[in-house]
Amino acid sequence: MDNLKPKLATTFLTKFPLFLAKWLLLSLPIGFLVGSASALFLWSLNWVTNYRENHIWLIALLPLGGLIIGLAYHYFGENVVKGNNLLLEEFNSPKQIIPFRMAPLVLFGTLVTHLFGGSAGREGTAVQMGGAIADLFTKWFGLTDADRKVILIMGISAGVASVFGTPLAGAVFALEVMALTRVKLWYLIPSVIVAFVADYSCAIYPIAHTHYHITEIPDITFTNAFYTIGCAILFGLAALLFSKTVHFFSTQFKRFIAYPPLRPVLGGVVIALVVWALGTTKYIGLGVPTIVEAFSISEPPYAFLLKLLLTTFTLGAGFKGGEVTPLFFIGATLGSALFMIIPLPLSLLAGMGFIAVFSGATHTPVACTIMGLELFGTEGALYLALACAVAYLFSGTKGIYSSQQVGGTKGYLYSKIKKDTGSTTLPEQ
Repeated sequence: MDNLKPKLATTFLTKFPLFLAKWLLLSLPIGFLVGSASALFLWSLNWVTNYRENHIWLIALLPLGGLIIGLAYHYFGENVVKGNNLLLEEFNSPKQIIPFRMAPLVLFGTLVTHLFGGSAGREGTAVQMGGAIADLFTKWFGLTDADRKVILIMGISAGVASVFGTPLAGAVFALEVMALTRVKLWYLIPSVIVAFVADYSCAIYPIAHTHYHITEIPDITFTNAFYTIGCAILFGLAALLFSKTVHFFSTQFKRFIAYPPLRPVLGGVVIALVVWALGTTKYIGLGVPTIVEAFSISEPPYAFLLKLLLTTFTLGAGFKGGEVTPLFFIGATLGSALFMIIPLPLSLLAGMGFIAVFSGATHTPVACTIMGLELFGTEGALYLALACAVAYLFSGTKGIYSSQQVGGTKGYLYSKIKKDTGSTTLPEQ
């Protein structure tokens, strides 16, 4: 036993520097490329958004935009149409290198979606670009399946970190979304390194991330904790509703329209008519101005629901983009609306909803708590952590990523519910 300790120490001292050098050398180019791609994406997204808002008539062409996206994916992207789910599937069961065409296709599709007035986000685009770029290194360097798992995590980490400006949250999100029970602790090292490199690489370009502020944080008391838990349950149910609705619309479009390129055409017609009927563009696109507004002005109770329906219908129809920024919108506006009945500060309610709905929909409470700390500061840590944890518990077992595997305590809890109720299937989102 005494002889074993020196051997272990020697092994560590000889192998760890090589391990660190290997992943550092891979993190630098991956982080730079993904961060630069995110910067290009954010700049382009800002441009098409401003152009659409100055040329509202473009919304009438949303069916045409849907046709273009549908045809592009039907003829050039059938093997990447699964998007984020393809990355999750390759992590769980490696089969083939992620085709690089995923990156330009999702970038093009997302920009077209936003140019013509679809309601979508940006996280999915950044994650897919990050995964496709990172997996190139698997091919170039002939990496093993074990190393490829790390590469995919690094791609996701770099994408989330750079597009939101939250490197720590991006690093943890990549691990957590893959299911922490299936990843090794040392994966965190390359995930953190590449996240910071990607965030820094994006920041060197003239791209500014949106800043949000929680202006008042009361002392944590039993009463305030009670109100927080009540709000968090609603945030979790909102996440549940979002996930169920996006899967519902996706299923119905596939069921009734056999030819994929026609699905976003019909979806585009409906969305354009709804926007015309509403008389406002507040609920399409990213919705960042409304998110910022929710931290200072109480939003109407229907705001979150309109954004939820428009986003899930947009994505279910086959338009491209992410879910996370719309989830921010839904959470922040729901929290803001609760200010009318919950005696907690408006900005705190908006901030809790902002990250808690995201937590529930993606099953990533730890990453979302860290994101809250990076975006809002550490003063409200207890409120943010409690909101994310409770929302996560009340959001079911199937989130926005259908290929995500939920295990651990939450999986066990819902399996017990299934057993006790005699249900033949787990509760679905």
